Amino acid sequence: MKQREAHSPRKLNRHVLKTQLTYHGLMLPACLLLILFSYVPMFGIIMAFQDFIPTDGIFGSGFVGFDNFVHLFTLDNIQQIMFNTLYISIMKIILGLAVPIVFALLLNEVRSRLFVRSVQTIVYLPYFLSWVILAGVFIEILSPSGGAVNHVLKLFGIDSIFFLGDKEWFPNVMIITDTWKSFGFGTIVYLAALTSIDPSLYEAAKVDGASYFRQMFHITLPGITPIVVLMTVLSIGGILDAGFDQIYNLYNPIVYETGDILDTFVYRLGIKDMMFSLSTAVSLIKSIVSFVLIVISYRLAYRLTEYKIF
Repeated sequence: MKQREAHSPRKLNRHVLKTQLTYHGLMLPACLLLILFSYVPMFGIIMAFQDFIPTDGIFGSGFVGFDNFVHLFTLDNIQQIMFNTLYISIMKIILGLAVPIVFALLLNEVRSRLFVRSVQTIVYLPYFLSWVILAGVFIEILSPSGGAVNHVLKLFGIDSIFFLGDKEWFPNVMIITDTWKSFGFGTIVYLAALTSIDPSLYEAAKVDGASYFRQMFHITLPGITPIVVLMTVLSIGGILDAGFDQIYNLYNPIVYETGDILDTFVYRLGIKDMMFSLSTAVSLIKSIVSFVLIVISYRLAYRLTEYKIF
């Protein structure tokens, strides 16, 4: 009887709470900061339904209902901005999956552990650099006058290209440079997945006379398929986040037609043009769509790979 009481759910929960009280205390400052900077500002969503005037404040500005949303969809460039956002984001997702997988497969074949670790460190370093720093680097490298890339092109008889000032080149430069910056992180994830594959499968395949490509298609790729599916599904939630930091630091009015995305559009509406209500309406729509996509992506992740956060 005493043993039953000692292991009752209520007493067990009390014991867990006491042992983990320190950890909960450590989480408290982070939770307070999250509430202060992420949840309290959400009250400003009300501006999307107002004709917000800064001098009158939120409580003094008049309500206009859904007029801001109606006005948003009548803007001439909103369709182009949506296309730019989706194109850049989807291409980043595709290359962000393909390049790390291929690189991880190639690196996995190298037998020198020292070489592998060195390469991992080198390709992973750009992931920690901000776009403020990298923007300055790429502006110099891609300069049409003295940039290293155009200097190489001239050696092959190709005229200089204004990569950051040409509306046709700009979105592709954003996709390629973002892939270069972030593929090191994905490489480490897929290398970790490759190490979990049972080596005996490869030994059995070699005994049966399977070539390298047969081993790759029948053992390696199926072995990392769950993590590939997981990474793909989880990236769906951020499909409307085409990279504000990167594009804001590299774009200019010349390439607005193909380089302007939702986040940069909201920035110009709210900060430069002071159209606070309209910019809030755009942000609210983006947040709602992103929330729905995140819910769907986690549902898919659970169904396909049994991944769940809680």
